[in-house]
Amino acid sequence: MDTTDRPAARVPAPRLPHSPAGLALACHPGPVAAVTALVTALAVSSGPGGGRWALIAAAVLTGQLSVGWCNDAFDARRDAAAGRPGKPVARGAVSRGAAWSAAFTALVSCVGLSLACGASAGTAHLAGVAAAWAYNLKLKETVLSWLPYAVGFGSLPCLVTLSLPGSPWPAWWAVAAGALLGVAAHLGDVLPDIEADLRAGIRGLPQRLGPARTRLLLPLPPAAATAVLVLAPPGAPGGTGAVVLTGVALLTVVATVVHSGRRPVRTWRKAALAGTVVVASADVTLLLARSTEIT
Repeated sequence: MDTTDRPAARVPAPRLPHSPAGLALACHPGPVAAVTALVTALAVSSGPGGGRWALIAAAVLTGQLSVGWCNDAFDARRDAAAGRPGKPVARGAVSRGAAWSAAFTALVSCVGLSLACGASAGTAHLAGVAAAWAYNLKLKETVLSWLPYAVGFGSLPCLVTLSLPGSPWPAWWAVAAGALLGVAAHLGDVLPDIEADLRAGIRGLPQRLGPARTRLLLPLPPAAATAVLVLAPPGAPGGTGAVVLTGVALLTVVATVVHSGRRPVRTWRKAALAGTVVVASADVTLLLARSTEIT
């Protein structure tokens, strides 16, 4: 990432205001696919109902699409000024108006699909989507930038369980683990762009902390999520849970030591960040393994 004050020379991309490929890339397809797949898997493993799973998947998909398109449309001028090549709206591969139209169309679809899962389930999910839109439009620039991620990820177990017969609330530990993973996702997503964000005047929590302290903080939320998922559910943790918790604790200590050095070696720093991803993946696996216990 270029961290100098002088913007790099860029060759203007041809403007394709209605490019399907540009619009598809502008929705942040990686996170959209990952979150949709995770919540669908949680729904499938938590209870019966093929129609219910399909509604949950469609609601989450449209919600995530609306958030991604909103993000790229709202930040288009800022992304263009920063010279970010991975932003289709900023480089002219799709028009800003087309991205806004897609965002609102997906949002309207999300409202209908979410409420079709049940009034309580839909309301919980829409609260998470609203928090994500609030992040895009304002909260990303404040010290509360972490909060929409915590609310958004914490609302996903609520969508799953409240859509079941009787609309049971999820166990507190499932919501807490989701919220902690959301905070970790926020820190990891913002970390590569902190210096460019500061030049653009964005001062969310990671930007205020700076790259070094954000790297130091990053392993802690997923490690806390692991502890919650292993220790909080009823019954003593099994052997597998104890092994996972021990391994995560060791990885967290290593990551903290590496990141706290004055000049951490680049290779080790990348390895520590990769360890954080491994911990988050273990948390997702634990959550899915305990999906039948979250009500």
